[in-house]
Amino acid sequence: MEATIKQVLVPRFGDESVLEVIEAKIASPQAGEMQVQVLHSVVAGSDVNMRRGMYPLQKKAPLTPGYSMIGRVLENGPGVTAFRPGALVACLTIYGAQAERMNVPARFVVPVPEHVDLRQATALILDWMTAYEMLERSAQIRRGQRIFVHGLSGSVGTGLLHLGRLRGAEVFGTASSSKHAELAANGAVVFDYREKEWIGEMRRLGGVDAVFDPLGYQSFDESYSILRRGGLLVGYGQNLPALTNGPRPSPLPMILKLFARNLAFWKGKRTTFFGLFRGSQHFAPDLALLFQWLAEGRIQVPIKAVYPLTEIQEAHRMYARGSGIGSIVLNVS
Repeated sequence: MEATIKQVLVPRFGDESVLEVIEAKIASPQAGEMQVQVLHSVVAGSDVNMRRGMYPLQKKAPLTPGYSMIGRVLENGPGVTAFRPGALVACLTIYGAQAERMNVPARFVVPVPEHVDLRQATALILDWMTAYEMLERSAQIRRGQRIFVHGLSGSVGTGLLHLGRLRGAEVFGTASSSKHAELAANGAVVFDYREKEWIGEMRRLGGVDAVFDPLGYQSFDESYSILRRGGLLVGYGQNLPALTNGPRPSPLPMILKLFARNLAFWKGKRTTFFGLFRGSQHFAPDLALLFQWLAEGRIQVPIKAVYPLTEIQEAHRMYARGSGIGSIVLNVS
């Protein structure tokens, strides 16, 4: 049965002012789908880049953003039996989660434990899953190793800090000076992102085992320079244009240059580019593990701000300001 909902719309690409909250119709779920009442979503760099029309291989406008969500099952489509109506579930949606209801492919849905903090749990789906899989699957960080994180106060950066410390790693990284005290209290050694002192200091210490770099472009050269032999540079996000509100050059030459560094095998350094893939065999069990850790109190997710759906423009403006530490959450329903 068709229902009327409110949802965010990007009718055309542009700045925060193009974002609208409209009424729309949603049909019943089709075969293999379930309809979910969305409780929470996040505003991430991917959403900002999609609004600007600069996300790799994205849909054309008009579109409804929303890369992840937590909600309750309302209705199952034909052939779907894994979750009953009322079940609390999560999904890496890529599009569409900034709406009161959405139809999602049942094969990508993960159960959420009752009684967890749902706002923190929502931030795990995209932001902390990216951090966890880069640490565990890409870099395979072990106790006593040294990592460097660009943007420690960001949504993925805080995940890398807390999960890296949980794995017993030494965590270094960059952030604005106003955030140094709080990040240091959580175990990080922090440098001002506007200065380049971190390059000389990391080299003086003998380099790091992994660098996690969401900026890209010229930043990859600096990150590569502080790797020790056997170290790995993990690129992801390409969020520099979203953070600076500047133009986005084609990412292809940058990524090709990143991988080309692996040809210099005699240097003993490696590079890779990470993208979160909901169809991976690791995605569901890794997210279930993070939900378990949250329920047990082993991790706490910093939330910098919470906005209602109607204040989506201000949520995007806060992302651009870069203030606060952690993730930006939307209360949807």
